[in-house]
Amino acid sequence: MVSEFKITVFEGDGIGPEIMAPTLKILEHLQNTHSAYSLIFSTAAAGAAHYVKTKESLPESSLSLARSSDAILLSAMGLPDVRYDDGTEISPQIDLRKEFNLYAGVRPVVVRDGKSCPLIRPNGETIDFVLIRESTEGLFHTQGKGEVTETEAKETLLITRQVSEKLFDFAFNYATQRKAAGVGKGHVTCVDKANVFRAFAFFRKIFYERAKNFPDIDARHAYVDATALWMVQQPWNFDVLVTENMFGDILSDLGAGILGGLGLAPSADIGDDHAVFQPCHGSAPDIAGKGIANPFAMILSASMMLDWLGHRHNHRQMILDAALLKEAVNAVLTDGNSITADIGGNATTTTAANAVLQQLTVQ
Repeated sequence: MVSEFKITVFEGDGIGPEIMAPTLKILEHLQNTHSAYSLIFSTAAAGAAHYVKTKESLPESSLSLARSSDAILLSAMGLPDVRYDDGTEISPQIDLRKEFNLYAGVRPVVVRDGKSCPLIRPNGETIDFVLIRESTEGLFHTQGKGEVTETEAKETLLITRQVSEKLFDFAFNYATQRKAAGVGKGHVTCVDKANVFRAFAFFRKIFYERAKNFPDIDARHAYVDATALWMVQQPWNFDVLVTENMFGDILSDLGAGILGGLGLAPSADIGDDHAVFQPCHGSAPDIAGKGIANPFAMILSASMMLDWLGHRHNHRQMILDAALLKEAVNAVLTDGNSITADIGGNATTTTAANAVLQQLTVQ
């Protein structure tokens, strides 16, 4: 019997629909190749453009659809000139993280031989690490509810034991999975500012408490400022990094810079029961409709979705297809003939996505 999975699709704003369409086409090709699983896509309304029309950025009907799905695939959201009355941007992706308690934000950074990178890699060192960002509290805890007067503004950082324990267990399990697959070094680094803030000393204390349950994984710690330095100087030494929400938000963009740009940076936000998969980049309204948007981060996010569903449901073909899709993108990037302008090429969105599809047909 073919396994069926319900996928809620948020097409997004700006270039969002342009990069989502070819991604769905690729996923349909993969599921049709083996007929071992079926992905049932349902489109849900949300985002800045929807807010302009309805004054709702994430309707309850869309939340309900997402809640009943097996995974959520979300494209670039928000528009710089569309904001709430308090001046903050429309960000349904953050609302989804909080609504579904998606505490683990997963941001992979992988640069192998043959792939360009802004950094000089001695002896062609492979960069392969994962940043895991707590995504529901931290400095984002009072998002949209901070106290602002004419003389001062306050936002409250929150770190709880309950969420931190889940986050650290997730990170150690992720490192264990990477080590078993032969791609990880078997260590997790807690990134904090425990030398200055009591909240981060608390964060680190919980980290080492949970580390005792994973004796096969080496537990380490580093200050966030030093980590930013080492991500530039020696990123090949990292395996799994785990950190607070705001620190993770900043470091994940640094990770994207190591990759060569946000157009190559996929992500996932994962909780106990739900997960959202989306590119790290924004909606780029300045190039919307021109057919030149980079689809690779969206496609790689879809690969992460297949891998997560495969491991969650013990579905070997989905795990294999996730790996095939990731390698197909890597092959296109290494070849360099079908890459978009943001990473040095001149391919259109369609050409770049079709090159990935072509790679899948020859693998």
